[in-house]
Amino acid sequence: MENKNNLEKILIFNREFVETKEYEKYQTTKYPEKRIAIISCMDTRLIELLPKAMNLKNGDAKIIKNAGGLVIHPFGSAMRSILICIYEFNIKEVFIVGHYDCGVSNLNADKIVQKMESKGIDINTLNTLFYSGINVKEWLHGFDCIEDSVERSVSVVRNHPLVPKDVAVHGLIMDPLTGEINLVINGFDSIKK
Repeated sequence: MENKNNLEKILIFNREFVETKEYEKYQTTKYPEKRIAIISCMDTRLIELLPKAMNLKNGDAKIIKNAGGLVIHPFGSAMRSILICIYEFNIKEVFIVGHYDCGVSNLNADKIVQKMESKGIDINTLNTLFYSGINVKEWLHGFDCIEDSVERSVSVVRNHPLVPKDVAVHGLIMDPLTGEINLVINGFDSIKK
C-alpha cells in the first residue's frame, strides 16, 4: 500500500508542478556545462549534498549513481555510461566520488542472500547461478576500504582501452554529514600529453 500512496502523491504533485510551470527554472540542455561526469553512490544523503558540495547546478554535470559509486566491470553499465558521456557529451573529466559510512562497505552478502530466500527466491536458482559461474555473494559484496574502492574504480576507468588519454579521471571521498571532499587521486597527474 505504501508504494501506491507514494505513487499517487508523486503523480498529484507532478500535475501541479507541470501546470504551474515549475520546470522552467530547471531547463537546460543535455550537454553538461562543466563537461564532467560523476560516478557516485546512491546514498540518500548525497542526493542534494553532493551537487551542493561540488558547486554544481542543474545542467553542469552528468551524474551516474549506483550502490557504492563503483565501476566494477570494464564493460558494465557504469563504464558504458562514462563512455557515452565522453563520446556523446564531450566530457573531459570523470569524478569517482565515494563516501565515508557507505552502506556497501563491508556489506554482508550472506544476509542479503538469506533475505532473497525469505522473499521466495529458490535456493536452486542461486545454485544454478553459482554453477553457471556467477557467485551471487561475491557479486553483492561491496568493498572493505573506501580508499581502495575509489582507487580501483579510477583504475578501471583510466586504463579502459576506449577512454582517451586526455580525459582526467579523479578519485574523491566525501563526508556524507558535512560534504567535505578529500582528494584521493588527481586525474590530471596521469594524463598523457
